[in-house]
Amino acid sequence: MRVLLACEESQTVCKEFRALGHEAYSNDILESSGGHADWHLHGDVRDYINQDWDLVIAFPPCTDLASSGAAWFEQKRKDGRQQASIDFFMLFTKLNCERVVIENPVGIMSSVYRKPDQIVQPYQYGDPYEKRTCLWLKGVPLLKPTSVVKPEARTVYESGRSMPTWYADAWGKPKAERSRIRSKTFIGIARAMAEQWGGK
Repeated sequence: MRVLLACEESQTVCKEFRALGHEAYSNDILESSGGHADWHLHGDVRDYINQDWDLVIAFPPCTDLASSGAAWFEQKRKDGRQQASIDFFMLFTKLNCERVVIENPVGIMSSVYRKPDQIVQPYQYGDPYEKRTCLWLKGVPLLKPTSVVKPEARTVYESGRSMPTWYADAWGKPKAERSRIRSKTFIGIARAMAEQWGGK
């Protein structure tokens, strides 16, 4: 099976598909940090998505789309950043491929495009963390939980607001590193994607 992991520089999901014997490739405008440059298509995904893929799993940038950044939406609408991100997301809804998955956090695409087919959490797949992740599916089944565990305690602020501790800890990192940490796919979900949508 030929699999494209679009906008994935970490190769977390790519490695899981490779472990099952699939011809999987990550892609991003960033160099890969996953240690397998020979499995990475470095550059604009639009140069690769029209190849003959059996499955495309896309992780389009969520900075301008996620609800967590709503405070900046007005400015992003005015300067065109949000529309550009919407257009890029929608690119994956129009692929000539029988199996397509689009991943993004909870955000505006639920209304701009349509509601996701499902929302998953890392703690449903063996990792004790919270990260509500929307999945829009075409040609693949819903992702089944594999090992439900208790998520870690949340960080609570004086205002009463709380957030997952792993996510809160990223605030102290440089912007580029913070973004990379927060956008990562946890290993349990990555493995479930490979096993349930790729098989052996």
